[in-house]
Amino acid sequence: MKTNLHFDCLSGISGDMTLAALIDIGVSPQLIRDGLASLNVADLKLHVDEVRKCGFRATYIRVEHPEQHAHRHLHHIEDMIAAAGGISESAKTLAIQIFRCIGEAEAKVHGCDLKKVHFHEVGAVDSIADIVGVSIAVDSLHVDQVTSSLIPTGTGSIVIDHGRVAIPAPATAEILTGIPLAFSEIESELTTPTGAAIIKTLASSFGPPPAMIPMRVGYGAGTRDLPGQANVLRLTLGQTHARDAVPEHIETDQVTLLETNVDDATAEQLADVAERLIAAGALDAWQTPCVMKKGRLACIISVLCHGADAPVMQNLLFEHTSTIGVRRQVLDRSKLARKAVEITTSYGLARGKVVTLPNGAQRFSLEDADARRLANLSGKSTREIHQDAEQSWRAGSAM
Repeated sequence: MKTNLHFDCLSGISGDMTLAALIDIGVSPQLIRDGLASLNVADLKLHVDEVRKCGFRATYIRVEHPEQHAHRHLHHIEDMIAAAGGISESAKTLAIQIFRCIGEAEAKVHGCDLKKVHFHEVGAVDSIADIVGVSIAVDSLHVDQVTSSLIPTGTGSIVIDHGRVAIPAPATAEILTGIPLAFSEIESELTTPTGAAIIKTLASSFGPPPAMIPMRVGYGAGTRDLPGQANVLRLTLGQTHARDAVPEHIETDQVTLLETNVDDATAEQLADVAERLIAAGALDAWQTPCVMKKGRLACIISVLCHGADAPVMQNLLFEHTSTIGVRRQVLDRSKLARKAVEITTSYGLARGKVVTLPNGAQRFSLEDADARRLANLSGKSTREIHQDAEQSWRAGSAM
């Protein structure tokens, strides 16, 4: 059996919500207070209360400390954490990783060196307490895997020290690159830079929770009240069988499937719309023959895409086919971890992909366009090019 911690971020994620949920799930507040006390921040206090959000009970935390105006650099925070005697080395490492995630994002959006980033917002004492407290709590749970739902950011705008910015704030948007987002119409900042950095550092996959036996459930409340839903972060601590756990090399996410039936399109028109869909960012597009009512022969046009691209794909189907209706489904997807590579074959450079199987073995595939290009240049068949590329990759990977 393995221990899994799953984040359900329906209302987003922040540092204080995460720490509150971890306390609600059973982590001792005194353990966290003792660790925070070793940071040697004068008069730092952690208050833990029970609140109601849309009628649901949740834990709410509040960090109290004297007002401070000093700006901190990353090395100041790292030194503070490293010198804390009441925090385990593994929790210190996790806290520094989270701060580095934020610092790198801040450096990029402000166009400066990481060493010059001022942590004037996320470096405030309450955020330091949130990140260090979360690190202590997660470390104490000894989880084998952390998973998360898709992350909503909210919409609208907020005012930060640099003025008014769109949601998600620039640093949050940078941190969330590569993380699947969930659509939300709520005009509020649902995910903060601290929350984004925590979940990016912790989670190994994003999507529905894995098959597991729930052992404990905790709720951490945010400060604001949201329209129509409880502003809480839910954590589920559960046990998974090894056979049910998501293998290390399998990634999970959610995609949208659009489908429509067309019975009056030529083969050329179907090929045209497929090309337009792929050019617009579809993950895949295909046609399936079918028989409609009254025995009419027709074709199902299917489009797989990211949820954010669904409106564009739908418009293309309406504009470039005769359909008057499009079906939509949100699907859970598992995919092998992959990376793009460039190899040197006997006939020139070629691009390909290397995927990692659940058992850790790797598999190589050559880009078809490069196979055809090298075949035309060399006079060889594409089959020979593929075989040579496979041998070149194996020889290189064994070095």
